[in-house]
Amino acid sequence: MIKFFRAFTVSLLSLAASAAMAQTSTATTSSPYSKYGLGNIVQPWMPQNIAMGGVSTATNAINGYSNVNLINPAANAYINITTIDIGMAASFITLNKTGAASQSNSNFNLSHVVFGIPITRHSALSFGLTPYTQLGYNYKQTLDHGFGTSSPADTNVVNYIYSGDGGLSKAFLGYGFNIGRHLSVGGNVSYIFGNLIQYSSTELPNLYGAFNTRQQQNNTVGGVNYDFGLQYTIPFSEDNRLTLGYSGSAGTKLNSQTTFTATQYQTDYTTNDEGTPLDTLVNNQGPETKIKLPQINHFGVAYQADRKFLIGADYSIGKWSSLTIGGVNQGLQNSNSLSVGGQFNPNSNSISSYWDVVDYRLGAHFDNTDVVINNQSIKQYGVTFGLGLPLLRNGTSFYKVNITGEYGKRGTLNNSLIKESYFNLHLSFTLNDRWFNRPKFD
Repeated sequence: MIKFFRAFTVSLLSLAASAAMAQTSTATTSSPYSKYGLGNIVQPWMPQNIAMGGVSTATNAINGYSNVNLINPAANAYINITTIDIGMAASFITLNKTGAASQSNSNFNLSHVVFGIPITRHSALSFGLTPYTQLGYNYKQTLDHGFGTSSPADTNVVNYIYSGDGGLSKAFLGYGFNIGRHLSVGGNVSYIFGNLIQYSSTELPNLYGAFNTRQQQNNTVGGVNYDFGLQYTIPFSEDNRLTLGYSGSAGTKLNSQTTFTATQYQTDYTTNDEGTPLDTLVNNQGPETKIKLPQINHFGVAYQADRKFLIGADYSIGKWSSLTIGGVNQGLQNSNSLSVGGQFNPNSNSISSYWDVVDYRLGAHFDNTDVVINNQSIKQYGVTFGLGLPLLRNGTSFYKVNITGEYGKRGTLNNSLIKESYFNLHLSFTLNDRWFNRPKFD
């Protein structure tokens, strides 16, 4: 049975990895604010950390389980058993604007596939695939240009349609190890890749036989990035400790290749069916340029009583005002965020009540995002909650299902902007098992 489960898990991971690579050309969000920069930045949090508001930088082994920490590779030093984590996410977004009807959208995607493998007693390797940014929006602006008094008024209507989809993914390989009894350090090397596709269309819906035009800009991205971190643990007793953490992401450069296409097409507005492009006006591939990523810094503190509770806080700063694409500054601002939260376990050794061994998690985060529009800073906040549901132990195998909910708001109704209300649902499966131990014989 165990051999069958392992084979099934490996097959599932291979399928999930293929799906993750494919999703870079498909919209995984429905936020108009993803239009700016590289799209919405996906915080590198596991579902078990999201449920605690995003507290990650100073966490490692949580309630006896080995976990891959996507923010701080120094936590790899605490992986003492083979760890696999697969996750999915669903997002439900409602967009509101003053004077307009609200609009609701939903998206579903794979959130991560990660592995952790112990190398020595106090060091481990991690690798996997996670999203880095998400691009997905679609909105229309309708104007009456008034072509002339001899034309009916409705023929003057012009629709300007803006949309985008795609995103960037991050494949990483990391290593972390202990130095002495209290300090651990680690680093990741990552390859960031994907496509960012943006469209701009001009349509004349009430002028029979008119040609519509669409401009498409496809930005193919690929390049290396580096993460680094450390954790320092102060033990108060055998089961109680305070951990201080720091991690950073280096401001490296990615390769960028842009293709620009302009086409003409016609639309049957009775059915809203769009015909195949009638003509390609422009099809140019620009020279290879660079995307200059900003440096991002994370600071964290966590207090943990093993198998009882954990509380912590994180503070992050991203220097997104320095983001450039092809040497052009993208007009973003520096971001900062504060996360607070924790988890509680009533009795991890209970045999009389299953709900006593469940992890109960709660948190919140407050963010000044990198987007600024008309001198209006776009802010975001959310409350999070979740459960860590352990499954029956099978020999050396430990399984846990993590379910996390996140409710939040982003943006504002001021200055004719859009306010988003969202609910994100995260589901992950964590496996701890001894897969690579050599058998010993007496």
